[in-house]
Formats: sequence, structure tokens, C-alpha cells
Amino acid sequence: MKLSHYVFVFLMGFFLYAFIEVAGRGYTHWTMCITGGIVLAVMYTLSSRPATSLIRTCMLGTVTITAIEFAVGVFDNIIMGWQVWDYSDIPLNVLGQVCPLFSLLWFVLCIPAYFLCRHIARQLA
Repeated sequence: MKLSHYVFVFLMGFFLYAFIEVAGRGYTHWTMCITGGIVLAVMYTLSSRPATSLIRTCMLGTVTITAIEFAVGVFDNIIMGWQVWDYSDIPLNVLGQVCPLFSLLWFVLCIPAYFLCRHIARQLA
């Protein structure tokens, strides 16, 4: 895969995630836009493997997104103190940065991301 494909997918993830956050909660943070770009690039890589099923891709995507969310959350919220989000009031959270509820949401969002990335890969081939 070409670097230009990843740049395109990153930018798409950057803007799509920003749109989802603004539509859902009324605002976003610049670090979340970057995170959205990274996540879609990872999903692009995962979904580009011909033998990888939708369910497997969504499971791998969920684990990867949750790990990225935790790392970004520790940096944004704990180290920098920006308070971008706080899951402290949600059961089973880890340091207020990740929780099972949002991991389930990431699984659901991986479904359209899988098909979007497969479509992009076919168009850019």
C-alpha cells in the first residue's frame, strides 16, 4: 500500500471522527481528530487483509482503538490535564480513560469502518 493511500485514509478519519464528535456532543478536541485519523488508518490496514473477516476485524479494531484511546487519554487527561473526556462515572472504567461501554461502541463503529476501508482500498487499487 502506498503512503498516499494512508494519508488519504488518515485525513478521512481525521474529519469523520471530528464530525461524529461534534454531531454527538457538540465539540471535539484537536487530539481526537488526530486519533480518529490514526484509528482509520489502522482499520484500513486490518480490513485490507483478504482473509480477515468482518467480525475478526471488528474485534481487532476494538482492542486497538481501546488501547489507542487509553494512551491518548493518559496523555491528554492525566499528563496534560486537558480533561477531554472522563469515564470515571461509568462502571468498570480504567483510570477514567476507557470503559467496556465505549469499547462496545468502538466495535459497532468498526462495522461501517470496515466496509468504508474495503471500498477505499478497491477504489485506490
